[in-house]
Amino acid sequence: MQFDITLLTDRRYDNPENPDWYAQQILDDDILLRNALEAKGLRVTRTYWDNPDFNWTQTRCAIFRTTWDYFNRFSEFILWLNQSGKETRMINPPELIHWNIDKHYLRDLAEKGVRIPPTSFIEAGDTRSLKEVAADCGWPELILKPAVSGAARHTYRLTENDLSNHVDIYRSLIQKEAMLLQEFQHKIVTIGEVSLMVIGGQYTHAVLKTAKVGDFRVQDDFGGKVQAYQPTEEEVQFAQEVVSLCSPHPVYARVDIIRDNQGQICLSELELIEPELWIRMNPQAASRLADAIAAALANTI
Repeated sequence: MQFDITLLTDRRYDNPENPDWYAQQILDDDILLRNALEAKGLRVTRTYWDNPDFNWTQTRCAIFRTTWDYFNRFSEFILWLNQSGKETRMINPPELIHWNIDKHYLRDLAEKGVRIPPTSFIEAGDTRSLKEVAADCGWPELILKPAVSGAARHTYRLTENDLSNHVDIYRSLIQKEAMLLQEFQHKIVTIGEVSLMVIGGQYTHAVLKTAKVGDFRVQDDFGGKVQAYQPTEEEVQFAQEVVSLCSPHPVYARVDIIRDNQGQICLSELELIEPELWIRMNPQAASRLADAIAAALANTI
């Protein structure tokens, strides 16, 4: 059968038996999006990205939703993306995915005037010790994270006193992958992080993510809390401006912002690959996304 749209997930969330609360959130969002797409007369299916039995030439396009194992299988994922991208259309397109998959995109956006946390990019194979790279930055408190990551993989909050506890893991990681050191922004703990959904270039809705007491990671899989949020006009304009700087323009995006140590709006992450969109907290966003996907299909040459 020929499909118009394939929703992409990973094996864990393809058809789970007795899904827990986390998996159920994923299923709920995909049901809302699927219903919105089918209401437009589009034929929809859903599968995991590395399904060996799926024929990618039999779908007009594939949209990335919850391919949340790609950063642990990066080489595999890139090979699949390069091959399947020749067989079907990808939303968002492969050139955006290749750019967004590596956090060096933050440097590109900073060069276009987007405020990001003070960041040092450490390339794979750098022979300096963790203590040396931290000293070069001169920040009293830091965040260490890989350039290719997700779900806070190997993300550590460091001070001079506990650098020694992370020497071995840093040495192991830097031998094979680039890393980022960022000045820790304290308002992530006191205020949280705002995620603004931007579909077809326009803001739709936002959530506020806050970390549990004693942690700095705001993801709900680390005990963080999520609630609906009404952004300021300044925050909406910031998010839409960030998305407008992408080339080509993404069909959908999530713009994660924080307040930096000076109280200014600051981009923490731009998610173009498989962002959590919290459609269940604003079901109308499913229709907006279905409209944007249909428009993208209509523009296919």
